[in-house]
Amino acid sequence: MVLNLLFVGDVVGRPGRRALQRLLPRLIDRHQVDLVVANGENAAAGFGLTRDTMNELLDAGVDVLTTGNHVWDKREICGQIDDFPRVLRPLNYPDGTPGRGSGVFQTSAGYKVGVLNLEGRIFMSALDCPFRAADAAIAELRRETPVILVDIHAEATSEKVAMGHYLDGRVSLVVGTHTHVPTADAMILPGGTAYQTDAGMTGSRDSVIGVRKELVIEKFLTQMPVRFDVAKKDPWLCGVVCRVEMATGRAVAIEQVMERVD
Repeated sequence: MVLNLLFVGDVVGRPGRRALQRLLPRLIDRHQVDLVVANGENAAAGFGLTRDTMNELLDAGVDVLTTGNHVWDKREICGQIDDFPRVLRPLNYPDGTPGRGSGVFQTSAGYKVGVLNLEGRIFMSALDCPFRAADAAIAELRRETPVILVDIHAEATSEKVAMGHYLDGRVSLVVGTHTHVPTADAMILPGGTAYQTDAGMTGSRDSVIGVRKELVIEKFLTQMPVRFDVAKKDPWLCGVVCRVEMATGRAVAIEQVMERVD
């Protein structure tokens, strides 16, 4: 028995949400997807999440939402995230932080899939060690299922690659998020873990990582404060599809997904 997992890269603003709504049904059908995980930390106007955007993404067919360093950008989420058991924040935030960083979720057929959300530390906040945090979480998840997907939300490619090798053989898929640029290194590691350094972005390609390009250029040229607005043109959905043996949790295939809204 093989499970098909679809991971959707960072959904950016309304254009990203609309792209996901338009493209997700056909991707689920084409790849016979059993579970959809998407990173939604930029879904609300490019920065953070709100109750409405979480509901919108979940209603569109996403089974689990992961996040990252922008998870708390909309302050109201601090008091709301516990109301959404299918929304994860990075596991390696300090004790007492609202929400949770991992969970076991069921497909429509009742099969269990573990999902783990981690955040890197290089060029980012000084959080708890994501490697040590992963050790404890994976041991717990594997009590219920060998099929485990890991979103490592990190700036440095070296940290993501290291995480892939560190978890090889213990999880089914390690996929990176945060940089919004898809990498061309989808592979299955020696221990049977599928890996890609960054899944890319679901949002406007006519942009600088989802933001209107003229605003980012102005910022680089002037070094003055600039309000970043989400770009709207040419929306794409980027991600990966991973086929996993249900009995062992080993990945048998990984395929990069890059779909343009018609």
